[in-house]
Amino acid sequence: MTQHPTPPYPEQQQPMPGRTDAMDPRPDHGEHSYVGHGRLLDKKAIVTGGDSGIGRAVALAYAREGADVLICYLDEHDDAAETKRLVEQAGRTAILVPGDLSDPARARAVVDKAVAAFGRIDVLVNNAAHQATFQSLEDISDAEWQLTFATNIHAMFYLAKAAVPHMQRGGVIINTTSINADQPNETLLAYATTKGAIHNFTAGLAQMLAERGIRVNAVAPGPVWTPLIPSTMPPEQVKTFGSNTPLGRAAQPVELAPPYVMLATDEASYITGATVPVTGGRPFL
Repeated sequence: MTQHPTPPYPEQQQPMPGRTDAMDPRPDHGEHSYVGHGRLLDKKAIVTGGDSGIGRAVALAYAREGADVLICYLDEHDDAAETKRLVEQAGRTAILVPGDLSDPARARAVVDKAVAAFGRIDVLVNNAAHQATFQSLEDISDAEWQLTFATNIHAMFYLAKAAVPHMQRGGVIINTTSINADQPNETLLAYATTKGAIHNFTAGLAQMLAERGIRVNAVAPGPVWTPLIPSTMPPEQVKTFGSNTPLGRAAQPVELAPPYVMLATDEASYITGATVPVTGGRPFL
Protein backbone atom coordinates (compact mmCIF):
# COMPACT_ATOMS: atom_id res chain seq x y z
CA MET A 1 0.00 0.00 0.00
CA THR A 2 3.01 2.31 0.27
CA GLN A 3 4.99 1.46 -2.87
CA HIS A 4 3.31 4.11 -5.05
CA PRO A 5 3.50 7.94 -4.99
CA THR A 6 1.33 9.84 -2.54
CA PRO A 7 0.09 13.45 -2.65
CA PRO A 8 1.06 16.18 -2.87
CA TYR A 9 1.85 15.78 -6.57
CA PRO A 10 3.44 18.59 -8.59
CA GLU A 11 0.85 21.07 -9.82
CA GLN A 12 0.36 20.40 -13.53
CA GLN A 13 -2.10 20.84 -16.32
CA GLN A 14 -2.33 19.56 -19.90
CA PRO A 15 -4.69 20.08 -22.82
CA MET A 16 -7.34 17.39 -23.19
CA PRO A 17 -7.16 14.42 -23.47
CA GLY A 18 -3.65 14.47 -21.93
CA ARG A 19 -0.47 12.52 -22.57
CA THR A 20 1.34 10.01 -20.38
CA ASP A 21 4.86 11.30 -20.95
CA ALA A 22 3.97 14.75 -19.62
CA MET A 23 2.75 13.46 -16.24
CA ASP A 24 4.75 13.81 -13.02
CA PRO A 25 4.98 11.24 -11.52
CA ARG A 26 4.76 9.01 -14.55
CA PRO A 27 1.91 6.46 -14.20
CA ASP A 28 2.81 2.84 -13.51
CA HIS A 29 1.01 0.47 -15.90
CA GLY A 30 2.86 -2.62 -14.73
CA GLU A 31 5.69 -2.30 -17.22
CA HIS A 32 8.19 -3.66 -14.68
CA SER A 33 5.91 -5.42 -12.22
CA TYR A 34 2.98 -7.25 -13.79
CA VAL A 35 3.72 -10.97 -14.17
CA GLY A 36 1.37 -13.10 -16.25
CA HIS A 37 0.48 -16.74 -15.62
CA GLY A 38 -1.24 -17.76 -18.85
CA ARG A 39 -4.72 -17.12 -17.48
CA LEU A 40 -5.97 -15.70 -20.81
CA LEU A 41 -3.97 -17.88 -23.17
CA ASP A 42 -4.98 -17.31 -26.80
CA LYS A 43 -7.97 -15.14 -25.86
CA LYS A 44 -8.87 -12.37 -28.31
CA ALA A 45 -9.71 -9.04 -26.69
CA ILE A 46 -10.81 -5.52 -27.57
CA VAL A 47 -9.76 -2.80 -25.13
CA THR A 48 -11.16 0.68 -25.74
CA GLY A 49 -9.25 3.65 -24.39
CA GLY A 50 -6.23 1.38 -24.51
CA ASP A 51 -3.67 4.03 -25.35
CA SER A 52 -3.02 5.09 -21.73
CA GLY A 53 -4.15 4.83 -18.13
CA ILE A 54 -6.34 1.93 -17.11
CA GLY A 55 -6.69 0.78 -20.73
CA ARG A 56 -2.93 0.48 -21.20
CA ALA A 57 -2.55 -1.42 -17.93
CA VAL A 58 -5.32 -3.83 -18.96
CA ALA A 59 -3.91 -4.34 -22.46
CA LEU A 60 -0.45 -5.03 -21.02
CA ALA A 61 -1.79 -7.43 -18.39
CA TYR A 62 -3.92 -9.27 -20.96
CA ALA A 63 -0.91 -9.68 -23.24
CA ARG A 64 1.25 -11.01 -20.43
CA GLU A 65 -1.59 -13.44 -19.59
CA GLY A 66 -1.49 -14.68 -23.19
CA ALA A 67 -4.16 -12.65 -25.04
CA ASP A 68 -4.02 -10.83 -28.36
CA VAL A 69 -5.42 -7.32 -28.11
CA LEU A 70 -7.07 -4.79 -30.41
CA ILE A 71 -6.54 -1.34 -28.89
CA CYS A 72 -9.03 1.44 -29.65
CA TYR A 73 -8.20 5.06 -28.93
CA LEU A 74 -9.25 8.54 -30.04
CA ASP A 75 -6.16 10.26 -31.48
CA GLU A 76 -3.34 9.82 -28.95
CA HIS A 77 -1.08 8.09 -31.45
CA ASP A 78 2.17 8.29 -29.44
CA ASP A 79 0.59 6.79 -26.34
CA ALA A 80 -1.12 4.09 -28.40
CA ALA A 81 2.15 3.17 -30.08
CA GLU A 82 3.73 2.60 -26.66
CA THR A 83 0.87 0.32 -25.62
CA LYS A 84 1.33 -1.62 -28.85
CA ARG A 85 5.04 -1.96 -28.15
CA LEU A 86 4.36 -3.35 -24.68
CA VAL A 87 1.84 -5.89 -25.97
CA GLU A 88 4.20 -7.05 -28.71
CA GLN A 89 7.08 -7.18 -26.25
CA ALA A 90 4.97 -9.72 -24.35
CA GLY A 91 4.87 -11.83 -27.50
CA ARG A 92 1.25 -11.12 -28.45
CA THR A 93 -0.48 -9.41 -31.37
CA ALA A 94 -1.49 -5.76 -30.99
CA ILE A 95 -3.75 -3.94 -33.44
CA LEU A 96 -4.26 -0.17 -33.19
CA VAL A 97 -7.55 1.36 -34.31
CA PRO A 98 -7.99 5.13 -33.83
CA GLY A 99 -11.35 6.86 -34.03
CA ASP A 100 -14.35 8.28 -32.22
CA LEU A 101 -16.44 5.46 -30.77
CA SER A 102 -19.40 7.77 -30.22
CA ASP A 103 -20.02 7.23 -33.95
CA PRO A 104 -21.95 3.94 -34.23
CA ALA A 105 -20.41 3.20 -37.62
CA ARG A 106 -16.91 3.59 -36.15
CA ALA A 107 -17.80 1.28 -33.25
CA ARG A 108 -19.03 -1.38 -35.67
CA ALA A 109 -15.88 -0.96 -37.76
CA VAL A 110 -13.75 -1.66 -34.68
CA VAL A 111 -15.53 -4.95 -34.11
CA ASP A 112 -15.24 -5.82 -37.81
CA LYS A 113 -11.47 -5.27 -37.66
CA ALA A 114 -11.14 -7.47 -34.59
CA VAL A 115 -13.11 -10.27 -36.23
CA ALA A 116 -11.11 -9.97 -39.45
CA ALA A 117 -7.84 -10.20 -37.51
CA PHE A 118 -8.75 -12.70 -34.79
CA GLY A 119 -11.74 -14.65 -36.16
CA ARG A 120 -13.69 -14.12 -32.95
CA ILE A 121 -14.00 -11.91 -29.87
CA ASP A 122 -13.58 -13.43 -26.40
CA VAL A 123 -13.36 -10.28 -24.28
CA LEU A 124 -14.68 -6.76 -24.83
CA VAL A 125 -13.40 -4.13 -22.38
CA ASN A 126 -15.44 -0.93 -22.66
CA ASN A 127 -13.09 1.53 -21.01
CA ALA A 128 -12.92 4.68 -23.18
CA ALA A 129 -14.37 7.78 -21.51
CA HIS A 130 -14.71 11.54 -21.76
CA GLN A 131 -14.55 13.72 -18.64
CA ALA A 132 -14.57 17.45 -18.03
CA THR A 133 -14.88 19.60 -14.90
CA PHE A 134 -17.51 22.34 -14.51
CA GLN A 135 -18.29 24.47 -11.49
CA SER A 136 -21.93 25.31 -12.35
CA LEU A 137 -24.81 23.84 -14.31
CA GLU A 138 -24.81 26.82 -16.67
CA ASP A 139 -21.22 26.07 -17.69
CA ILE A 140 -22.19 22.67 -19.16
CA SER A 141 -23.14 23.18 -22.79
CA ASP A 142 -25.65 20.98 -24.57
CA ALA A 143 -22.84 19.76 -26.81
CA GLU A 144 -20.68 18.80 -23.80
CA TRP A 145 -23.54 16.85 -22.21
CA GLN A 146 -24.24 15.02 -25.47
CA LEU A 147 -20.55 14.27 -26.08
CA THR A 148 -20.14 12.78 -22.61
CA PHE A 149 -23.12 10.47 -23.04
CA ALA A 150 -22.18 9.54 -26.61
CA THR A 151 -18.63 8.60 -25.60
CA ASN A 152 -19.23 7.02 -22.20
CA ILE A 153 -22.47 5.05 -22.55
CA HIS A 154 -23.77 5.11 -26.13
CA ALA A 155 -20.47 3.69 -27.42
CA MET A 156 -20.73 0.78 -24.97
CA PHE A 157 -24.13 -0.11 -26.44
CA TYR A 158 -22.86 0.12 -30.02
CA LEU A 159 -19.79 -2.01 -29.29
CA ALA A 160 -21.62 -4.65 -27.26
CA LYS A 161 -24.36 -4.97 -29.90
CA ALA A 162 -21.75 -5.42 -32.64
CA ALA A 163 -19.48 -7.76 -30.66
CA VAL A 164 -21.96 -10.22 -29.15
CA PRO A 165 -22.74 -12.03 -32.43
CA HIS A 166 -19.01 -12.84 -32.67
CA MET A 167 -18.76 -14.17 -29.10
CA GLN A 168 -19.00 -17.82 -28.19
CA ARG A 169 -20.37 -19.13 -24.91
CA GLY A 170 -17.88 -18.04 -22.27
CA GLY A 171 -17.46 -14.60 -23.82
CA VAL A 172 -16.99 -11.66 -21.50
CA ILE A 173 -17.87 -7.95 -21.51
CA ILE A 174 -16.25 -5.72 -18.88
CA ASN A 175 -17.38 -2.09 -18.52
CA THR A 176 -15.53 0.65 -16.66
CA THR A 177 -17.87 2.56 -14.38
CA SER A 178 -16.64 4.67 -11.43
CA ILE A 179 -17.08 5.45 -7.77
CA ASN A 180 -18.92 8.45 -9.20
CA ALA A 181 -21.81 6.08 -9.95
CA ASP A 182 -22.41 5.96 -6.20
CA GLN A 183 -20.70 9.13 -4.91
CA PRO A 184 -21.09 11.69 -7.72
CA ASN A 185 -18.68 14.61 -7.75
CA GLU A 186 -20.71 17.74 -8.38
CA THR A 187 -18.04 19.19 -10.66
CA LEU A 188 -18.23 16.05 -12.85
CA LEU A 189 -22.00 16.06 -13.28
CA ALA A 190 -22.17 14.76 -16.86
CA TYR A 191 -19.40 12.19 -16.33
CA ALA A 192 -20.83 10.93 -13.03
CA THR A 193 -24.31 10.59 -14.53
CA THR A 194 -22.97 8.41 -17.34
CA LYS A 195 -21.11 6.24 -14.84
CA GLY A 196 -24.38 5.59 -13.02
CA ALA A 197 -25.90 4.62 -16.35
CA ILE A 198 -23.01 2.21 -17.01
CA HIS A 199 -23.60 0.52 -13.66
CA ASN A 200 -27.25 -0.03 -14.57
CA PHE A 201 -26.42 -1.03 -18.16
CA THR A 202 -24.04 -3.70 -16.85
CA ALA A 203 -26.60 -5.27 -14.53
CA GLY A 204 -29.32 -5.31 -17.19
CA LEU A 205 -27.12 -6.58 -20.01
CA ALA A 206 -25.80 -9.38 -17.81
CA GLN A 207 -29.34 -10.68 -17.39
CA MET A 208 -30.10 -10.31 -21.09
CA LEU A 209 -27.02 -12.25 -22.22
CA ALA A 210 -26.90 -14.92 -19.52
CA GLU A 211 -28.78 -17.53 -21.57
CA ARG A 212 -26.24 -17.02 -24.36
CA GLY A 213 -23.39 -17.83 -21.96
CA ILE A 214 -21.89 -14.34 -22.08
CA ARG A 215 -20.95 -12.70 -18.80
CA VAL A 216 -21.12 -8.93 -18.25
CA ASN A 217 -19.45 -7.18 -15.33
CA ALA A 218 -18.03 -3.79 -14.40
CA VAL A 219 -15.08 -2.35 -12.52
CA ALA A 220 -15.62 0.82 -10.50
CA PRO A 221 -12.34 2.67 -9.99
CA GLY A 222 -11.83 5.36 -7.43
CA PRO A 223 -9.20 8.02 -8.16
CA VAL A 224 -6.62 6.71 -10.66
CA TRP A 225 -3.51 8.57 -11.84
CA THR A 226 -4.14 8.80 -15.60
CA PRO A 227 -3.82 11.57 -18.24
CA LEU A 228 -7.48 12.45 -17.66
CA ILE A 229 -6.54 14.00 -14.33
CA PRO A 230 -4.09 16.79 -15.30
CA SER A 231 -6.04 17.42 -18.51
CA THR A 232 -9.49 17.82 -16.93
CA MET A 233 -8.91 19.15 -13.41
CA PRO A 234 -7.48 22.42 -12.03
CA PRO A 235 -3.82 22.19 -10.91
CA GLU A 236 -4.71 22.65 -7.23
CA GLN A 237 -6.99 19.60 -7.40
CA VAL A 238 -4.36 17.58 -9.25
CA LYS A 239 -1.90 18.33 -6.44
CA THR A 240 -4.06 16.57 -3.83
CA PHE A 241 -5.71 14.01 -6.11
CA GLY A 242 -6.60 10.81 -4.25
CA SER A 243 -5.90 12.20 -0.78
CA ASN A 244 -9.58 11.77 0.14
CA THR A 245 -9.27 7.96 0.17
CA PRO A 246 -8.49 5.91 3.29
CA LEU A 247 -5.23 4.87 1.61
CA GLY A 248 -4.41 8.54 1.12
CA ARG A 249 -3.43 8.41 -2.55
CA ALA A 250 -4.64 7.75 -6.08
CA ALA A 251 -4.31 4.29 -7.58
CA GLN A 252 -1.74 3.64 -10.25
CA PRO A 253 -3.19 2.04 -13.41
CA VAL A 254 -1.40 -1.25 -12.71
CA GLU A 255 -3.51 -1.60 -9.55
CA LEU A 256 -6.67 -1.73 -11.67
CA ALA A 257 -5.48 -4.49 -14.00
CA PRO A 258 -6.06 -7.52 -11.70
CA PRO A 259 -9.88 -7.29 -11.52
CA TYR A 260 -10.09 -6.91 -15.31
CA VAL A 261 -7.97 -10.03 -15.65
CA MET A 262 -9.94 -11.99 -13.06
CA LEU A 263 -13.32 -11.11 -14.62
CA ALA A 264 -12.06 -12.18 -18.08
CA THR A 265 -10.88 -15.61 -16.93
CA ASP A 266 -12.91 -18.80 -16.82
CA GLU A 267 -12.27 -18.77 -13.07
CA ALA A 268 -14.97 -16.08 -12.83
CA SER A 269 -17.57 -18.31 -14.51
CA TYR A 270 -20.26 -17.58 -11.88
CA ILE A 271 -19.68 -13.83 -11.76
CA THR A 272 -22.01 -11.77 -13.93
CA GLY A 273 -23.92 -8.56 -13.32
CA ALA A 274 -21.36 -7.58 -10.69
CA THR A 275 -19.47 -4.34 -10.15
CA VAL A 276 -16.03 -4.69 -8.55
CA PRO A 277 -14.99 -1.53 -6.65
CA VAL A 278 -11.30 -0.57 -6.64
CA THR A 279 -11.54 2.60 -4.60
CA GLY A 280 -8.71 2.75 -2.09
CA GLY A 281 -11.14 2.10 0.73
CA ARG A 282 -13.97 4.47 -0.14
CA PRO A 283 -17.29 2.60 0.23
CA PHE A 284 -19.21 1.79 -2.93
CA LEU A 285 -22.94 1.03 -2.91
